[in-house]
Amino acid sequence: MKLKGRKITKGKAKGVALVSKKPLSFLGGVDPKTGIVKDIESDIKGESIKDKILVFPRGKGSTVGSYVIYQLKKNGVAPKAIVVEEAETIVATGAIIAEIPMVDKIDISKIKNGQIVEVDADKGEVTIEE
Repeated sequence: MKLKGRKITKGKAKGVALVSKKPLSFLGGVDPKTGIVKDIESDIKGESIKDKILVFPRGKGSTVGSYVIYQLKKNGVAPKAIVVEEAETIVATGAIIAEIPMVDKIDISKIKNGQIVEVDADKGEVTIEE
């Protein structure tokens, strides 16, 4: 199944989807050293975002979250790509400075945890392997 969205940052990635149905805060919500989700309100608390295709509705919280995304990348624990319904400034800026492929305007309800997902951010496409 192919979902059409909008390119936020360039690049391509393929991997296992980690899907949250709730907005995600990177500042205080994700450990920049380990990539483990710590946000107590998150439905993916305790999961590692390292090398995953991270799927969630939108970011929330402080603008410092952009720098946390950059730290995740520098520490080798960042997601391979980010897929969101709505790209707000915090996550978009973080993806840009960390050079993580990112697509928005995607109906994330079509993506399930553990599915193999291919992101072609250049085309604004997300392909879900059946």
